[in-house]
Amino acid sequence: MPFHTRLLGRDRMALFSFIHSLNTNFGTSIFEPVALALASTSGFAAATSQQTAGKQISSEAHRVIQNIIDGLTTAASSPNKAEEINAIRAVCRQGEMKIVKPTKIDIKLVAQNGTVYLIDLKTAKPNAGGFKEFKRTLLEWIAATLATNPDTDVQSLIAIPYNPYEPQPYNRWTMRGMLDLKNELKVADEFWNFLGGIGAYHDLLDIFERIGIELRPEIEGYFARYNQQ
Repeated sequence: MPFHTRLLGRDRMALFSFIHSLNTNFGTSIFEPVALALASTSGFAAATSQQTAGKQISSEAHRVIQNIIDGLTTAASSPNKAEEINAIRAVCRQGEMKIVKPTKIDIKLVAQNGTVYLIDLKTAKPNAGGFKEFKRTLLEWIAATLATNPDTDVQSLIAIPYNPYEPQPYNRWTMRGMLDLKNELKVADEFWNFLGGIGAYHDLLDIFERIGIELRPEIEGYFARYNQQ
């Protein structure tokens, strides 16, 4: 970025590149493994990442999913995850079983009571226009899971690791018409406390702060190279 570098300086561009790299890699490199470690030690029976929901979805389940999406898109219906799951469960093996390759599940949890949670980990400010496809992914995970075992107690949801609007509440209005906000979305403390219990979110923030203090000399040494150039 020659124009940016000359305008802002090499040190500021180095900082920009560093932060951009962190934002890009935090999801898979930090948030995902931290979430797995937290869930594994807090009472969940199993915690895995990058899993496949299944390999088949029935043609009738495809039809039901499309009807749900159409109804939400036109505001003819409101999101209700329990009703949507029941509608998919009723037809999960009806019609032709079609081979599919659904999006990988970022985090899969199994509770002690057998409930399966399929979590799509998103960046802090996902594009509002993408929630239609996010919703389809969540429903397809349900359909693929139930195609294998119709009796599975399964939930799918979107998790956003932090609230970029703090101290203001997370801006949820952009997804209200597509997601069941109570049952399909967990943001910041809702997500981390779900994994590790009450207080887990603030404990994690304290840990990150301590690590930042420990690494500060190394980080400052890295950027000092650009101040000298």
